Amino acid sequence: MDKKFPKDLLGAVNKKAGKNISEGSIKKIASGVTPSTLQSETQIRQLIKQVSAMANVPVSDDTVQEIVSAVKKSGMNLNSLESLVKMMIKK
Repeated sequence: MDKKFPKDLLGAVNKKAGKNISEGSIKKIASGVTPSTLQSETQIRQLIKQVSAMANVPVSDDTVQEIVSAVKKSGMNLNSLESLVKMMIKK
């Protein structure tokens, strides 16, 4: 993940979550993401759960499945993690 987290993305995450999530909190989760994380359905689900818990925003099983499918279908890599976050914000 880019070392400089886009401020507009952080603002969008905070607005959607309705609480102030620090850049450090997001980077801590992102630092544990590897290319293999985005290839494993179990690990993608675990990542979604971590982000959901951090933001205190429940994510329905249907939404989790949509995100997992989109990640696996698109072959997202760490360079496009920002795209994943933006997709999740739209939900």
